[in-house]
Amino acid sequence: MITHMARDQYGEYYHDLGPYPRQALLERLDRKHADKMYCDTTDGPKHIGWIIATLWLRVYEVNPMRKAA
Repeated sequence: MITHMARDQYGEYYHDLGPYPRQALLERLDRKHADKMYCDTTDGPKHIGWIIATLWLRVYEVNPMRKAA
């Protein structure tokens, strides 16, 4: 199962966001709107997270160290 985590600009972590991190973050922060956050790369802008209220949240996909047999 795919799960995600996020980190804000203050170093706070939001763990176990599940397969839909935007929805989980909006529920945890009790908000209804999120703007996309981008990072410039050589291939063009890349979506890396969301801006919710005053938080800049960068989202990461969590992968297990070992795959299930």
